[in-house]
Amino acid sequence: MAVITFANTKGGAGKTTAALLLATELLHRNYRVCVIDADPQRWFSKWYEGAALMPRLSVETYVSAPTIQKIVHERRSQWDFVIVDLPGLQSPLLASAVGLSDHVIVPIQGSSMDAQGGAQVLDLLRYLDRKAGIRIPHSVVLSRVNPAITTRSMQAVKRLLSEQDIRVFDTPIAERAAFREMFDMHRPLRKLDNAPTAGGEKAILNARAFADEVLSHVNIGKAAAPAYAARRNLQTLETAA
Repeated sequence: MAVITFANTKGGAGKTTAALLLATELLHRNYRVCVIDADPQRWFSKWYEGAALMPRLSVETYVSAPTIQKIVHERRSQWDFVIVDLPGLQSPLLASAVGLSDHVIVPIQGSSMDAQGGAQVLDLLRYLDRKAGIRIPHSVVLSRVNPAITTRSMQAVKRLLSEQDIRVFDTPIAERAAFREMFDMHRPLRKLDNAPTAGGEKAILNARAFADEVLSHVNIGKAAAPAYAARRNLQTLETAA
């Protein structure tokens, strides 16, 4: 029903971690989820290949700008959520995926380089609104945040986003060992050996709050609007990239 895309043109911004947290939290809530792993590094796919069978999860790989429209169109009618994990670079695939999305989430760490990578995505969204009349809901999520302190860089990034009137999630994604262990162990957060411990429980609460906030911004009932095909002029979008 809903297509949610994670985008930042800088690698290492936390896109795949955010996508994995959201996907596994939605699975925990009995949603059916299809993940389109468009990142050449295939971190999500590698996690999936080593994980136990999850019947309500499907992962698509080796996606390109010419093929993503067909894949998204088919999958959104079969799954409750389609999550797109984009590569950390600017390309025609970025514009195509963004144009097919019901909501775009831009993960940004508290650094100027990350903010610049996120700004390229936000600039594209503004361009599509201004030039093509395509208004795509979007938000920024602060990622890899130290849960104990707020750095000057993080404060500067928050201030910059606020000045540009960009919606920032109230729930940041903290830097937690449990999030790294998900990839190492090929398991959902709640299946990790340390899940019941204090650190694991805080990680679960963080993932739950993040998913709650995503769902609050995605109008599931209207995600598959009848005007879907008409309002997604991919030729215009790819030109914008």
